[in-house]
Amino acid sequence: MMNLGIRAHDVKASSLDELVQTIAKKGLSSVQLALAKSFPDLNTSLGSLSPGFGRYIGKAFQQKNIEIAVLGCYINMIHPDLKERQKALDRFKEHIRFARDFGCSVVGTETGNVHAKMGFTVDNFQEKPFSDVVESVKELVKEAKEFGVIVGIEAGVNHPVYNPSRLKRLLDEVNSHNLQVIFDPVNLLTVENYHLQDEIFEEAIELFGDRIIIVHCKDFVVEEGRLKFAPPGKGLLNYDLVMKLIKPKKPYIQFLLESTTEPFIDDSIAFLQEKYENA
Repeated sequence: MMNLGIRAHDVKASSLDELVQTIAKKGLSSVQLALAKSFPDLNTSLGSLSPGFGRYIGKAFQQKNIEIAVLGCYINMIHPDLKERQKALDRFKEHIRFARDFGCSVVGTETGNVHAKMGFTVDNFQEKPFSDVVESVKELVKEAKEFGVIVGIEAGVNHPVYNPSRLKRLLDEVNSHNLQVIFDPVNLLTVENYHLQDEIFEEAIELFGDRIIIVHCKDFVVEEGRLKFAPPGKGLLNYDLVMKLIKPKKPYIQFLLESTTEPFIDDSIAFLQEKYENA
């Protein structure tokens, strides 16, 4: 049986109760929860978290047998303004300190951007941004070790850790098992390389397959010379290969639907379950 969940803020809901009920009715077993995105009316800024906050939210999900697989705290860990950078790192560390109260052991992020405005730039691919990422991740992992929590790092072409070899290098340089991988196949693809997707995914599994703890599920299409996200099954991603690579290596790993909203959620669930069963 596939262990399938969803990114919570992709589900439309006006309250915590409605959010939990909607996800439970879909038969999904877990969420990636970004507090600020799912609860915009709540104060989730730095200094707002507490054991009570975590347990209140966590209990609502647990009552419907839904796990919080990842606390999403996607920050710019190499923000060019050092004060903003430290504020972002401190916010992530606060998520680490209270993750267990949410019933969660993973706090996730990508690796930021050399510019304050996030987006694709080749400036990210220089050595300096990468070394800054290493320093920031080491700071986060130090906190994670103290609290028995995992930092989940997601590679992506808009960031300094943009391909499998860069992610492997980050894992080696940080050298801690409190650092693990959130694997999003689509995030490794561009208009230039998507036709090499099989080789890219095989390289990723070979380099750090043992460190993957979460798999993100979305799809992609190419329109007007640009790669755009699509719901699973509505694009060009080779899900047969992804499932074949992941299923035997990582039994019961949590797959999380991402960038998939209504009216596509039910079809995406059916598509992914079929691909998983047949892998």
